[in-house]
Amino acid sequence: MKAFFHTDDTWTGLALRITLGLVMFPHGAQKFLGWYGGFGFSGTMGFFTETMLLPWIVALLVIVGEFFGSLGLIAGLLTRFSAASFMVIMLGAITTSHLHNGFFMNWFGKQQGEGYEYHLLVIGISLALLVTGAGKWSVDKVIAERVRA
Repeated sequence: MKAFFHTDDTWTGLALRITLGLVMFPHGAQKFLGWYGGFGFSGTMGFFTETMLLPWIVALLVIVGEFFGSLGLIAGLLTRFSAASFMVIMLGAITTSHLHNGFFMNWFGKQQGEGYEYHLLVIGISLALLVTGAGKWSVDKVIAERVRA
């Protein structure tokens, strides 16, 4: 329990988790709430299970993980769990949807779909958070101090 919530009091974890949380929130909100032009929960579940043929539990975990994981990162709650979840989600996205499109995002609309460079950035930031923890001003830090006391 101590190792799971342990973090230092540096700005590094704070900067990483706020950045990743803010970047992932719109993706999660698209899937969960239908915001930012997304399909919402039902539409995304349908796409994942019927078009991509993912098991319903995987689809559910991706939707819930992206939405609540991004909020958790912003608050610094369950940072390591959310970071590990994002790593798994992004590896899944790369292997199921983006690997065949190459490395680069589709900046100029000249390729079939999006590449996986964005996903690698999420994995890298998540890995750093897994190692460093949530950092300054996090719920994890408060929990760690209470567990220690």
